[in-house]
Amino acid sequence: MKRLIQNIGWLLTGRGLNAVLSLVYLALATRTLGLDGFGFFAIIVALGQTVTGIANFQTWQFVVRWGAGKDGPADATGFAIALDMLSVAAGTVIAAVLVYTAQLWLPLPSELLWLTFGYCVVSLLAIRTTPTGLLRLRFQFARATAAEAVQPIVRTIGALLAVFFMPTVTGFILAWAASEVAIALALWIAAARMERIDLSRISLRRIPRDHSDAWRFVLSTNMSGSLIVAGKQVMILLVGAIGGEAFAGGFRVASQLGQALVQLAQTVSKAIYPELVHAKDDAVEMARKMANIALIAGVAAVLFALMFGRWGLETVAGEDFGAFYWAMVILAIAGAIELVGASLESLLVSAGNAGTAFIVRAIPMAVAFALLESAMNWQGVKGAAFAMLGSSAVAVIGFWVAILSLQQIRIVLEPAKPEASKQNDTP
Repeated sequence: MKRLIQNIGWLLTGRGLNAVLSLVYLALATRTLGLDGFGFFAIIVALGQTVTGIANFQTWQFVVRWGAGKDGPADATGFAIALDMLSVAAGTVIAAVLVYTAQLWLPLPSELLWLTFGYCVVSLLAIRTTPTGLLRLRFQFARATAAEAVQPIVRTIGALLAVFFMPTVTGFILAWAASEVAIALALWIAAARMERIDLSRISLRRIPRDHSDAWRFVLSTNMSGSLIVAGKQVMILLVGAIGGEAFAGGFRVASQLGQALVQLAQTVSKAIYPELVHAKDDAVEMARKMANIALIAGVAAVLFALMFGRWGLETVAGEDFGAFYWAMVILAIAGAIELVGASLESLLVSAGNAGTAFIVRAIPMAVAFALLESAMNWQGVKGAAFAMLGSSAVAVIGFWVAILSLQQIRIVLEPAKPEASKQNDTP
């Protein structure tokens, strides 16, 4: 538990730097591009992250899961790199299809299509989950935090350059693309200094040969990761498709500020997963303690959003974005719920029940997408935020029910222990 808190501390340090700098580059982008221009920017970034999220395998989990054995992480790393290469190939095809058809369903000008495709490809080439997994396997969270700090720094510098030399959507997308490449290089360099990367071990066969459940785990975590992306990036795209670029831009700002807690939830999840893999017998108790801590933090953050959210929106993004205050508050509540559920979801995945975690998250997400247009016709961007809130609440309740069910099954299957011999009453 002490190491877990220390690792979360390192991750939160990185998140803190990212949060501060994100306010800077978000302010630069929104105030330079305006509501509509920032909407186009938000759609391009969301499309790139959607493609990467769908194609990307959660290879850091594979490195942690199969690299912790006595033979070391060489085979697990080789398997992860092979999957990353597969992700780039498949993702490029997906990006081509989505960008080619973009104008049929997204408010995206034709002159931005090639820029959009280029950003998607750069995002795919900058996939960095494998080196992240190597660092987490060795509990090198301080080293990982230092490498990840490169992204917000480069993004902020790029945004400043865009303001002065290319104050357009293209300028800011180039800044975001440069930050993706920079953080990928930093993480690979950090991982390579700690662990030798043996390219001769790249293979899609070795790990599945030694672990019969490998492909099932790969597909389950990939789908779960895709759902996490769908919960934010695809939602931005759908909001833009239904309401236009201004709604997409407003929803992204409200989401980035209000759902900072989701980023915190992912931070907790990333820190706790390696510990749960190693803890085994103590995993449930560890997850319970983290959920309790998360509940307190979530309530405090929601209260903060209620009191200072409108001021924060208008200070950072401008008065035009103040209209999205209530959407931000609703998304903050959804983020608080996700924060509580982060350790529960990690517990399911670490116990080899990634498929269950996927189903529990997929069903409410599908319902939210199905009801999105009706929700937006009812309350605009607030309706979209309510759809996300409902999805998060149902998913976290589902994680809790699934864990209770698994515990009951384990109790039934365990053989009855013989009664301890009675002790006499003599002191």
